[in-house]
Amino acid sequence: MYSPTRRDLLAASALLFTRRLRALPLADIKLGITTDEIDDDVLTAAKFLQAHNLKWAEVRNIWGPYNTSQPIEKVREANKILDDHGIKVSIEGTGFFKIPLPADDAEGQKKLDAQWKLLDASMERAKAFGTDKLRVFTFMLGKGETKNDKAYDRIWELTREAAKRAKGFRLAVENIGGGYVSTGAEAALLFKNVKESNIGLTWDPNNAGESGEQSFPDGYRKLDPARIFHVHLRDYKHQDGKVVWAKVGDGEFDNLGQIRAMLKDGYKGTFTLETHWRDPKGKTYSTEQSLAALLEVIAKV
Repeated sequence: MYSPTRRDLLAASALLFTRRLRALPLADIKLGITTDEIDDDVLTAAKFLQAHNLKWAEVRNIWGPYNTSQPIEKVREANKILDDHGIKVSIEGTGFFKIPLPADDAEGQKKLDAQWKLLDASMERAKAFGTDKLRVFTFMLGKGETKNDKAYDRIWELTREAAKRAKGFRLAVENIGGGYVSTGAEAALLFKNVKESNIGLTWDPNNAGESGEQSFPDGYRKLDPARIFHVHLRDYKHQDGKVVWAKVGDGEFDNLGQIRAMLKDGYKGTFTLETHWRDPKGKTYSTEQSLAALLEVIAKV
């Protein structure tokens, strides 16, 4: 077990990270971390971000549950904590459309109605967080289900409907393993079929890599950079015939090349370290280790 407390960990590393960050081009890179990849407690996460001189956070779970499952008062409380520590919310993580595509029948309509209610709750919470960006999805494959044109046609129709309902907000679809949009190529298909300007991408090149694509440079080249609203960074590697998450720098993904390419293409949006990799010492330690390695990458940009 890892013996130092969270407070000890923050105090021991804050000065080192602050000195390092001052020398890096973070003014040109809006870097944050998913708060529950640090700790489910918002105050602990906010102190970590502040100690490491980071100004952005992606918010997904707060105090355990998804932010969309929390009362709006708890969301406002979380936002005040972040604000008090100089942290802006880059994007609100939601589970909107992260379900198998419902059947086109009465039972399926009930499931869709629940999703529309989730979208309404998500927009209310995004407003409380002071962001216009919501991380969403474009449905997951059900058991035994394969991707097909008929399903895609319906997904594009529902995504266009979501765009209309989310007027004033940007819906940043995350490409995810096991989803209908899992790679850069499938994200390009989304862009081709859904033209609404408030539909874009949370580009997760590691998810695309997990799904079998050479996400950078191949998958990225298929994308319209102007429609990338947000980016997830971490690392992965192949191990024993499967993909596993890794500490940044210990895996196969070219974070340096990806960040350089995006900045060259004029990307001015936000990046989030979404650690996923877990050292036995815990997720706070794991996130700090990946952050240190990611900062070394950014120093070379």
